[in-house]
Amino acid sequence: MAKFHRNDVRSVVLGRPSPTTSGNHFRLCTAFSAASFRRKIFDAMSCGSNSRHRHQLMQEMIYDAVRPPPPPPPPTSTTTIRSVLKEPNEPIKTKRPVKNSINNGKPDKLADLLNLEEAKSDAETTTKVQALEGLKRLIKELQMEKEENKRAAASRVRLLTKDDPKSRVTLAMLGTIPPLVAMLDFEDSNSQIAALYALLNLGIENDQNKAAIVKAGAVHKMLKLIESPNEPSQAVSDAIVANFLGLSALDSNKPIIGSSGAIPFLVKTLKILDKQSGCQARHDALRALYNLSISPSNISFIMESDLIPFLVNALGDMDVSERILSILSNIVSTPEGRKGISIAPEAFPILVDVLNWTDSPGCQEKASYILMVMAHKAYRDRQAMIEAGIVSPLLELTLLGSMLAQKRASRILEVLRVDKGKQVSGNLGGNTSAAVSAPIYGSLANQYGKDCLVEEGMMSEEKKAVKLLVQQSLQNNMKRIVNRANLPQDFVPSEHLKSLTASSTSKSLPF
Repeated sequence: MAKFHRNDVRSVVLGRPSPTTSGNHFRLCTAFSAASFRRKIFDAMSCGSNSRHRHQLMQEMIYDAVRPPPPPPPPTSTTTIRSVLKEPNEPIKTKRPVKNSINNGKPDKLADLLNLEEAKSDAETTTKVQALEGLKRLIKELQMEKEENKRAAASRVRLLTKDDPKSRVTLAMLGTIPPLVAMLDFEDSNSQIAALYALLNLGIENDQNKAAIVKAGAVHKMLKLIESPNEPSQAVSDAIVANFLGLSALDSNKPIIGSSGAIPFLVKTLKILDKQSGCQARHDALRALYNLSISPSNISFIMESDLIPFLVNALGDMDVSERILSILSNIVSTPEGRKGISIAPEAFPILVDVLNWTDSPGCQEKASYILMVMAHKAYRDRQAMIEAGIVSPLLELTLLGSMLAQKRASRILEVLRVDKGKQVSGNLGGNTSAAVSAPIYGSLANQYGKDCLVEEGMMSEEKKAVKLLVQQSLQNNMKRIVNRANLPQDFVPSEHLKSLTASSTSKSLPF
């Protein structure tokens, strides 16, 4: 057990202010020198690690040494306890001033940026809160009893949702759609138009709003406006057509709109606006019918509306021809749609004539698709195509058409060649066991060589049939060229042209 010894070191005594020193500074008593003072401190610390007296002594020394007298002393060269503890020859280091965050009076840029961003964030939050409050007030105005307030609120909704997708979402979540749909029951046409266009803008690029508008009963209310004894104005009809166009873009809405009776109204609108080529409602009606024709369940309603004959007869209008062909391309996908096109007056001659529209590749591709589908499905339709002179335009299309049009034209020609070969085989005795096949691309050239000449008597019946098709095509082409050149109708081809026609073989076909 360690033995405790009593230290004989006295307490450190601080002297009173000396009259010879300036200020209220204290100095150590000069009873002993600095060296003896350090030695006594060392003796006190080395007198046992657990000495209670040593601990008390050190606490008193530290307390008396570090306690500053009020007020704080200015930075002078007076002697302090730290200077006393240093060696006599050791220089006294002066404290460096602490650098502040402000240099030369310039504010801290980083702090300013942070403050600026925080201010912007606060401003944006305030703006959003104010905008939300404004939308809530707008909803309250829609729910008021006065029709004028509702009409003004609907016009405001129309403007807010025209180009702002966020406003469409927010207003729909706040319950804007039901009161707007209820406004369609008003008798005032201005209120109806305001509500219709507000609903139209709410559904732009927002499928959830489209579904919510249909679910709220907007389609039936629009049809109720159309069927009312007081016929709606043209502005109301145009707004309804535009809404049918927007709502029909959603797949789940197509069967609902088609079965509601909207198709007859759209067809009626088309017929009324048939001669107005620049009318926006006419284009909207065609596009709405195209959307509805995508759903197979709507083809039966289209058949009942007498739309197909009207569309076929309107194919001469280049302003809407491609859209009409798009609708017919959807209709031809079902058996009843193909039947409707087949029985339409002059359907095949008009479609065959479209194949000659070299300045409209889109129309050529769509017309060739319709003819290709119908040629693959029914022999009667193939015969009607041949009677309409389809071979010559198809041959021309395989040379001058787009890649897609060339492929479709080649497929139609292949089907027609098979039919022609079967007819020839049947006329020669009905030998059904003989294999009749269409020549594959380049097969004749690969088999006989480029310089091989096939004599007339050695040709098979199938090759004779193909040669007959080529001769007919060349003759039809010559007639078409004569008509385009405005030559006399009694123009007779030269003997050289006849010889070229007679010597042509199936190798001249592009397949």
